[in-house]
Order: sequence, then structure tokens, then C-alpha cells
Amino acid sequence: MMKPIFNIIPLFVAIPLAGAFLISLFGRRIKKLPDALGVLIALGLCGLSIWSVRLSNAYTTINYSVGSWIPPIGIGMVLDGLSTFMLVVVNLVAFCITIYSVNYMEKFTAKWKFYTLFFLMLAGMNGVIVTGDMFNLFVFLEIGAVASYALVAFGTERHELEAAFKYAIMGTVGSLFVLLGIALLYGYTSTLNMADMAAVLIEKGTGNIILMVSILFLMGFGLKAALVPFHAWLPDAHPSAPAPISAMLSGVLIKSLGVYALCRIFYNVIGLSPAISSILLVLGTISMVVGGLLALGQWDLKRLLAYSSISQIGYIVLGLGLATPLGILGGLFHLFNHSIFKSLLFLNSGAVEYATGTRDLQKMGGLMQKMPLTGATALSGSMAIAGIPPFSGFWSKLIIIIAAVEAQRYGYAFWAVLISILTLAMYMKVMKYAFFGNLKETLIGIKEVPRFMKLSMAVLAVICIVGGILFISAINEVFLQKASNVLLGGVR
Repeated sequence: MMKPIFNIIPLFVAIPLAGAFLISLFGRRIKKLPDALGVLIALGLCGLSIWSVRLSNAYTTINYSVGSWIPPIGIGMVLDGLSTFMLVVVNLVAFCITIYSVNYMEKFTAKWKFYTLFFLMLAGMNGVIVTGDMFNLFVFLEIGAVASYALVAFGTERHELEAAFKYAIMGTVGSLFVLLGIALLYGYTSTLNMADMAAVLIEKGTGNIILMVSILFLMGFGLKAALVPFHAWLPDAHPSAPAPISAMLSGVLIKSLGVYALCRIFYNVIGLSPAISSILLVLGTISMVVGGLLALGQWDLKRLLAYSSISQIGYIVLGLGLATPLGILGGLFHLFNHSIFKSLLFLNSGAVEYATGTRDLQKMGGLMQKMPLTGATALSGSMAIAGIPPFSGFWSKLIIIIAAVEAQRYGYAFWAVLISILTLAMYMKVMKYAFFGNLKETLIGIKEVPRFMKLSMAVLAVICIVGGILFISAINEVFLQKASNVLLGGVR
């Protein structure tokens, strides 16, 4: 008998879908409704995801059968340590970005369209996280992806439409790889339920068909995660989108549709073979290096942040690819940290563009004098992503490096340290040219951004500062360790 409390699982999909429907229906007529309902929905989802951590700790794994049809015949939704971890990451960031959007999206005419697409994207991400069914993982992945294509083109300028078209084409190719992989797995196992599929694979063993499926998933989800060499869409898509969407894309979308799906399938369904582990290590390291080097030469602030995302995703994949308890813990912790500080940095870039009208670092300077909160929060985010103690990024990078040394992967540890130094250099460049130095004459009349934008940036900056301390005292035991144990445990 399913406990009534377990009925919260479908709410992670139902609430944002209902929000998108209501905003599209009434948002055009009632001016303040999109903002009020948007913030309320995002707050509710954030609170619900935090409560799900408590439920997961109490019950370990919670299953929900859609329509009371028991899996593997029916569709199942699952809440465990890893899914609750991802739900908190996604919905916490989404809440902060929704607050930011109240002021930022005023310059766009149809705010209700933005919130409709935003909550469709959020429903897709939450659905990918909670589903226990392979085909529905694909369905939710497409809901999130299609909404994100439209949001990249939201400003309807020429470069935005071009970036969205490129993103849509490459995203569709990635989705086809995923769909073909799922079809082959279904043909081999005769089931779509993840737990049932894993049990069949253990019984039947893995053959050449699983090797083919693994390659398809690596390409499909690697493209969604923007791993090198599948990254070509990201440097155009992220800078072109409005700042809140850039923050969502880089902060949580590439992680939920890409990294989460990749590690969930390889750890909990197919099983992580030494060959796949080695490929993840190589792809992670190449992404770290290539993304870091390309970011260093950028003068467009948002484009620099986009290439930096590729580099930081490399750290996450490196930790997960090590397949050791410490490596997985470090990879997941860096996933959480990167979601926070990269979302913050993209919101900072949006605040700078909002006030100055430019993203070119060479046209900025001395902004700290006129925008002290934006400058201070950007400094917090920059120090966190560069791995400067005691900011949160330092601890997750340190764990990944120690895990690589512990696994006797000294070369990977070397590259992780080197790229961290390179990351510090690129963000020192951002702070020097944007916020420090003398104020340009053309910028004398600018002022700090509105209060909701400031509030959102301040909340994320505080998490960057205290995240490491919280990890040592509380986060690890009740939050991260449970997620890590799910991957280490194998079958879901």
C-alpha cells in the first residue's frame, strides 16, 4: 500500500506544468500574475525538494506508480538520495533565478511567455530526475530541451535566433542518439523500467549490443552536458539567451539533462565498466583543458562564462569517472557548487549588461564604485569557481584532486590543479577589467540594479561563502553522502 506522503513525487512535474498552463492562460490579461505566480511556484518547489531530502533519509527509496499501475508494466517515479540531491540543486537555483527575473525581464514585452517556457523547462528537468522509466526520461528530456531552445531565442535578435537554431539542431541529434540507445536496450531487455532493466542485464550479461548502447549514450548525453568534443552549441547558446536563462542553462540544465542522466544510466542501469570509466576521465580532462584555454582569450563576459562552464563540467565528469567513493563525492559536490557559483556569475553578467548595455570587458572598468553589491557578489563567485579557500569551490576541487591521487591517477590530478590556476587567471581578468580600476567616462551615470536582482545575487553569494563550512558540518552527511551511496550501490 502506497503511503499518501509518497504522492509528493509527481508534484515536482505537475506543479511547474500547472504553473506554465495558468500563466499562459491568464498572464496576458493580469499584468502582475506571471511574477507573483512564478515566484510562488518556484518557492513551493524549492521547499518541496528540501522536504524530500528528509523523506529520502527516512525511507531510503520511495517509489510512486503513476495511475496505480505497478512497474515494470506501469510508469514508476523514484525518489532516492541522488534524485533528492538533484531536485534541491535544480529548484534552489530556479527559485533564485525567478526572483531575479521579476526585475530583469521587465525590458522584454511578453513576460508571461518567458515564465511559461521557464516552467516547462523546469518540469522537464524535474521529470528527468524523478522518473524510473527510460522512455519517460527521454520524454522529459525533450520537454526541457525544446523549452530551452525557445528561451535561447527569446530576444528574437538575429544572433539569438541563429544560436537557438544551432542549439536545436545539435540538441536534436543528441536526442536521437539517446532514443536509439533506449530502443536498443528495450529490444535487448524487453523492459523500460530502469530497475527491471538493470536486473535483466545482470542476468543476461552484457554483450556487443551494450557496448553500442554505451557509445550512443556517451554521445547523446555528452552533447547535452556540453562535454568536449560535443560542446559546439554551448558558447553560442549561453551568451545569446537572457541572463536568467543563461544561468539556468549553465547552472542546472546541462547537469540534469546531461551529467545526471549519464551517471544515473551508467552507474544504476548498465553498470560502469573500466572502459567507460576511462572514457569519462579522458573526456572530463579534455573538457577542463579546452574550456579553460578558450575562456581565457574571451572579452565577451558571457562567452567567457560559457567556455568556463565547459571547463568546470570537466571537473564533475572527472570526479564521477574515477568511480571511487571519494571521487563520486567530489564530483557531486562540485556539481552542487558549480550550479550555485556559475548561476551567480551569469546573473552578475546580466546585471552588468542591464546597467551598462555592454558585455565587452574592454568597455568596462571601475564598476565596483557604482555597483558595489554586484561587484562584491561577482568577487565571491569568482573566488569560489577558482577554488580559493574558504569558498565552496575549493573544497570540491580539493576532494576531486585527492581522489585522483588516491586512485593513483596522478596525471589527472596535475591537470585539475593546473586548470584551477588557469581559472583563477581568467576570473582575475574579469574582476580587473569589469569592476576594478578607474570608472570609464561613459559609465559615470550608471547605477546599481533593482532590489530583486540584488537579492537573488546576494543569496547565491552567501551560499558560495558558507557552502564549504556547511559541507564539513552538515551537508555531507544528510545530503551528499546519500547521493554518492546511490551511485556506489549500483542498481536503483
